[in-house]
Amino acid sequence: MMVTVFHNARVVDPSRGLDETGSVVVEGKKIAAAGASARNQGVPEGATVIDCSGKAIIPGLVDGRVFIGEPGAEHRETIASASHAAAAGGVTSIVMMPDTDPVIDDIALVEFVLRTARDTASVNVFPAAAITRALEGREMTEFGLLREAGAVAFTDGRRTISSALVMRRALTYARDFGAVVAHETQDADLASSGVMNEGLYASWLGLSGIPREAETIPLERDLALARLTRGTYHAAKVSTAMSASAIARAKADGSRVTAGVSINHLSLNENDVGEYRTFFRLSPPLREEDDRLAMIEAVRDGTVDIIVSSHDPQDVDTKRLPFADAAAGAIGLETLLGAALRLYHNGDVPLLRLVEVLSTAPARLFGLPGGTLRPGAPADLAVVDLGEPWVVTEASIRSRSKNTCFEGARLQGKVLQTMVAGRTVFSA
Repeated sequence: MMVTVFHNARVVDPSRGLDETGSVVVEGKKIAAAGASARNQGVPEGATVIDCSGKAIIPGLVDGRVFIGEPGAEHRETIASASHAAAAGGVTSIVMMPDTDPVIDDIALVEFVLRTARDTASVNVFPAAAITRALEGREMTEFGLLREAGAVAFTDGRRTISSALVMRRALTYARDFGAVVAHETQDADLASSGVMNEGLYASWLGLSGIPREAETIPLERDLALARLTRGTYHAAKVSTAMSASAIARAKADGSRVTAGVSINHLSLNENDVGEYRTFFRLSPPLREEDDRLAMIEAVRDGTVDIIVSSHDPQDVDTKRLPFADAAAGAIGLETLLGAALRLYHNGDVPLLRLVEVLSTAPARLFGLPGGTLRPGAPADLAVVDLGEPWVVTEASIRSRSKNTCFEGARLQGKVLQTMVAGRTVFSA
């Protein structure tokens, strides 16, 4: 059995509340020991010893919202290419959205994803299945069979279910199978032809806007249904102060509700659209600075439970267009940790909390292994130099698509090594 010992590292493990200097011992595919106490256990004969002085070791990130082109749009991203991008970003597990062609709405597609991931991926890939057939918002999929086949959650991906009755049934059935319903809310009528946040800046640019209420109104409906059904509801991507307030009230009422936020909405605001830069065409749109600050506070105080990359690869044919015609979405697997560490370096969010919302909390939310350095857990981890500066360049991006919001950005905090089940899948 291969044994690797990481010595003199800053060990950050939110699952045990640890942030201390110590060692991490990996035996085979599992964590054998981690923390200050591991330093006193000695080095097993034949072990590979790595000095991590000045470095941090964290549980591998668990990204709860990743869009992949395969099957149907492999030119944008394959499961293999997404996994290589993830590994470079310290992400060891991804939850794959069902927005593929064909849609992941039956067990054959769930099995296809799991089989393809097993054969080609370097990180753990967990498929989420569609709530409704073909993502059309009408007929529900077979939750029980999909869950048994390996679906870890149910979501209609980018689409919002307009029918309250369908959403009520989804939450009820998901509750019976112990599953999470993750829903991205945007009222199609209110959003209409909007392409960025509604406000003065949109008017200056001559672009149609999307009001905050387009997100909040269907969210409030979903929260009421979660309370009614006692189902487990996850607001997949919130972006406004109003949404954060609604989530906080639902949690105070005892509803089984969680929320996620994209790293883009923690790092950027509507001003970044600048000169009609289509890489900043996102859904939900980038909001005002006050909303961004409210999202950071929601992460810090626990209102928002997880941070996601919302990795959404688009090619030149869908992005090199006028802003209003371009597809929404940006890649983010490789920059998720680096961009998130801005919050730590700025003093906005403590490191232990930041790692929790990037790793431990999403693993717990979706019932996945990982997200911890606890002895006996899978050896999914990342070695990070928290202080190393780096610049995001198109040439360095491993994703098949290059539509990053952070091109040219100077980030601080670089992944040096990523390990999945005790195997090194990335080394800088």
